[in-house]
Amino acid sequence: MKEIFETLVSSFIKDKVGIAENFLSAALSENLKSNLLKLFANHKLHFAGTGNETPEVRNELVRGDSIYWLDRSHNDPFENSFFDLMDSFVIYLNNSCYTGITGYEFHYTLYEKDSFYKKHFDQFQNNDSRKYSMIMYLNEDWEKKDGGELCIHHKDRLQHIAPESGKTVFFKSSELLHEVLKTTTQRMSITGWLKVG
Repeated sequence: MKEIFETLVSSFIKDKVGIAENFLSAALSENLKSNLLKLFANHKLHFAGTGNETPEVRNELVRGDSIYWLDRSHNDPFENSFFDLMDSFVIYLNNSCYTGITGYEFHYTLYEKDSFYKKHFDQFQNNDSRKYSMIMYLNEDWEKKDGGELCIHHKDRLQHIAPESGKTVFFKSSELLHEVLKTTTQRMSITGWLKVG
């Protein structure tokens, strides 16, 4: 895994957006996708809100995804394998880059056909604990016509990233404005943040 961690971090240092293939193994990716689809079929996902107020504010003009938070208390073997992987990555980051990460939060994300997420930053205005954003895609056989690209707004250009299974994206939560373009089919991922404090 160290080689994949290094690929993710070195590409981030080079271009502010780290990209690595196979951060999740094919088997783990498939099992997490199965979990997500079972949760969706059993109506366990809920519409995502905007901001960090309680209760959450839902705005379908801004975002249309549904989510389900991962937690070790679920005692799901595949979620726990995912958390073990993230623990290893945090140790790698803290030891090699002195990032000071102390925790993380992740959720399953599902966009249904014709949904999207308008331009936004991942760090809340009133809470700067989210330091790095990570997205791990679970979409097999993704094609250009399926839409749903992650569009990152660099100062001098737009970067489009296809949400292909096995691909992981990593960037600073406070720095890059980004959006999810309209998808023409179901789009699935695990999305989350590495945190301090």
